[in-house]
Amino acid sequence: MKCKAIICDLDGTLLNENHILSEYTLQIIKKIKKKGIDIYIATGRHHEEGFVIKKKLGLDSYLISSNGSRIHNEKNELIYSKNIPEKIVNKILNFNFDSEIHKNLFLNNKWYSEIKIEDLEGFCDETGFIQHIVPNFKNLNSEEIIKFFFLEKSGNKIFTLKNELEKILKNEVNFTLSSKTCLEIMNKDSSKGEAIKFICSQNGLKLSEIIAFGDGFNDLDMLSIVGKGYLMGNHHPDLKKFLPSHEVILSNKEDGVAIKLQELFLSNTN
Repeated sequence: MKCKAIICDLDGTLLNENHILSEYTLQIIKKIKKKGIDIYIATGRHHEEGFVIKKKLGLDSYLISSNGSRIHNEKNELIYSKNIPEKIVNKILNFNFDSEIHKNLFLNNKWYSEIKIEDLEGFCDETGFIQHIVPNFKNLNSEEIIKFFFLEKSGNKIFTLKNELEKILKNEVNFTLSSKTCLEIMNKDSSKGEAIKFICSQNGLKLSEIIAFGDGFNDLDMLSIVGKGYLMGNHHPDLKKFLPSHEVILSNKEDGVAIKLQELFLSNTN
């Protein structure tokens, strides 16, 4: 296939186990860019974080953030936006959550958390994006909520939470498990796959001309629709069941994306 664009998830994919970009990855991305191939970020993170990582990578391309709820162009201008409708936000805010579930949400320019989550401090070292603590989400104005995400350290209660919320919200939102310990909720039309289709419609790019890399269930539709999708060696254990023919590459700890890109585009035979 002729590749015109590469789309990479961040955590568990392009970023290593410490949630940072390795020097080797930075070097490979720089070389790929010189070959005239576009590189897009598609992440569950907030766009403010995406801007920082995009700059570190030296990219002047599209940014898909909040699992497809936002798309920014090469100048970091917002060109696509999907928020969660207010009536659905209120249902979520009024739900009786287990005390071990850590509640978080993204507004247009902030990340709100009900409590400080120490485990996530290193997660944001690369970007400097910080949690704003709001002791009770029920006091929040529901405008411009991009997504909710819920964390539970052991992961034992995440599936239960998903099942309970699905009964209440039914088909009104998009649920995704970005990891075994994290449940995310977005607008029902928000996904990385839908965002990619939008980008293709804007610039005449074909899905068959795209390759993508991912590791979680929030990457499933993205990996399914592109010309070639690669699973990280550290992918969610159940993801392979849905993508049985997809190639598994080295893990993010091993610079799997950079090594595969070097093999595909920078070897002596290319």
